[in-house]
Amino acid sequence: MKALITGASSGIGRSFAYYLATLGYELVLTSQEKTKLEQIKKNLTVPVTIIPCDLLKESNVYALYEKTKNMNIDVVINNAGFGLFGEFAKTDLNRELEMIDLNVRAYHILTKLFLQDFVKKDAGYILNVCSSAGFMAGPRMATYYATKNYITKLTMAINEELRQKSSHVQISALCPGPVNTNFNHVAQGKFTIKGISPDYVAKYAIKKMFQHKLIIIPTLKMKLAVWGQRFIPYRWALIITYHIQYRKTQKK
Repeated sequence: MKALITGASSGIGRSFAYYLATLGYELVLTSQEKTKLEQIKKNLTVPVTIIPCDLLKESNVYALYEKTKNMNIDVVINNAGFGLFGEFAKTDLNRELEMIDLNVRAYHILTKLFLQDFVKKDAGYILNVCSSAGFMAGPRMATYYATKNYITKLTMAINEELRQKSSHVQISALCPGPVNTNFNHVAQGKFTIKGISPDYVAKYAIKKMFQHKLIIIPTLKMKLAVWGQRFIPYRWALIITYHIQYRKTQKK
């Protein structure tokens, strides 16, 4: 059994690596941060292959697939990504385009290429790390929310295509709320509610993925929040989200 994890050097990605190692999985870990990947490898007793890689560049995404397509990968976890707080008219365009490249294009390419391989052998798991933001629009974090909407809905559509064909391939969307990672620092904001442990998120997500759950939302509180927002008028939801995001940038 072997798993490929992107964005594996910290946060949920690192937690995925440690938890899958306890299940006996061999690991292929990728991130820009080679030193952190090497440290994770030293801490694990299972075979680990590290591939330092900047997935902002499309050519590197294809190169990653070429390096790993013959490694008998059983599980692909698309986890690399980042956010950015601020009003859309004021946020940096180049940074947003980088976000789209990483949060959307890299996910899309790896999902498609590995899915094609998995369909051929009728086996395999893909877990796309999305967000509870994937069900909403996000004033003051517009591009990030849009990228997570894209991947969440893409994953849902692919899941139904597979289900209609009675495929044994499983694709799931992990949609947590705030998690205690480096996300805040990179996004230049601060969560206004306490984040949950990335170790808990990783363990919960893997369990539900193997149970063939489509949408994976850790914690009852976030499940209720996602369920309840469908009953709120769009304008109200936008106003609420705007003020939530505003408070984040005021608490840096």
